[in-house]
Amino acid sequence: MNILSNRINSLSESETLAMTQKSRELQALGHNVINLSIGEPDFDTPLDIKTYAQKAIDDNFSHYTPVSGYLDLRQAICRKLKRDNNLDFKPEQIVVSNGAKQSLANVVLSLVNPGDEVIVPAPYWVSYKEIIKLAEGNAVYINAPIEQDFKITAQQVAAAITPKTRLFMFSSPCNPTGSVYTREELKAIADVIAKHENIYILADEIYELINFGGQHESIAQFDFIKDRVITVNGVSKGFAMTGWRIGYMAAPTFIAKACDKLQGQITSAPSSIAQRATLHAMECNPKESKDLKMMLAAFRERRDLLISLLKEIPGIKTNQPQGAFYVFPDVSYYYGKSYGDTVINGGEELCMYLLNTVYVALVSGAAFGDPNCVRFSYATSNENLIEAVKRIKEALGKLK
Repeated sequence: MNILSNRINSLSESETLAMTQKSRELQALGHNVINLSIGEPDFDTPLDIKTYAQKAIDDNFSHYTPVSGYLDLRQAICRKLKRDNNLDFKPEQIVVSNGAKQSLANVVLSLVNPGDEVIVPAPYWVSYKEIIKLAEGNAVYINAPIEQDFKITAQQVAAAITPKTRLFMFSSPCNPTGSVYTREELKAIADVIAKHENIYILADEIYELINFGGQHESIAQFDFIKDRVITVNGVSKGFAMTGWRIGYMAAPTFIAKACDKLQGQITSAPSSIAQRATLHAMECNPKESKDLKMMLAAFRERRDLLISLLKEIPGIKTNQPQGAFYVFPDVSYYYGKSYGDTVINGGEELCMYLLNTVYVALVSGAAFGDPNCVRFSYATSNENLIEAVKRIKEALGKLK
């Protein structure tokens, strides 16, 4: 007898975490697995941030904090948003959460009613569809193939809007594609949504600091739409602080209060020590920080290396991602091919074939809304990337 709720039974496991778990199982058996499935910087948290956290322990920051986070941290986030994004917020508009994923969930659960529609550009991050499902909303996907650099157009957004549309939810730089929307592209989308006063925008900017094209652009910068934009960010990716579990949102005050109310009944505030570390991170100017510049340069070098290597494999199509640390190539050339008893019917079979034969872990593009692609994370060393693509090229060469 199934006694679990319909809510949990309808929820899917995170495909990225599932592939990472399979990789760990093979590693435990002694196999040399190269894991390109997880979206985690391989760098350590900068020393000055760790030192700040250690001092916080010594200074006894070990008690409950306000649900939305320490006031001085929220003030620092406001200064960061002004310094880096030219966005004006007050501390009461900021909610600090246990990772950007919780920030996203807080917003969706606070705004979306059963039956409401949420427009999501595809490819999308895997958790978007499940968070919408938890809110009992309906995801409306807009497809943007590799020929469009995986970016939707304002015209596509306009065509997707219905009387049930409540939210437009996207990321830039994008996970899984690495695509980055320009100011002009964001302005065009904002112009469309501005015509519909009941639609809000949820902008996931967690990869802001991993941007190879220069200035990051926020859709909240446009005065005519800023009161309907919720900006989500955090320290996991840009500061190599995944395990610290700190994300934050900046939103209209009534939405921030709603998220504070929701979070107060589920987790309350995130770790007090992690908050103190994040306070120091918010004071780091990315244009001046040697650590942030080093990580950005390394990611750019790895991107260029990986793309050059993938271009040597017949049938694989790539774009030139301008941010994050992913490449999302079209590998559909290999669908329908086989090796022995193994038939590659799609991306999932291809990923399992590569994992089981040459011990390289990728994630199927179907998890992100594009079954023609697979996701490579290049948050690893050049040596690993070279060896991984060498193995992949060998395995794909056996498919007939």
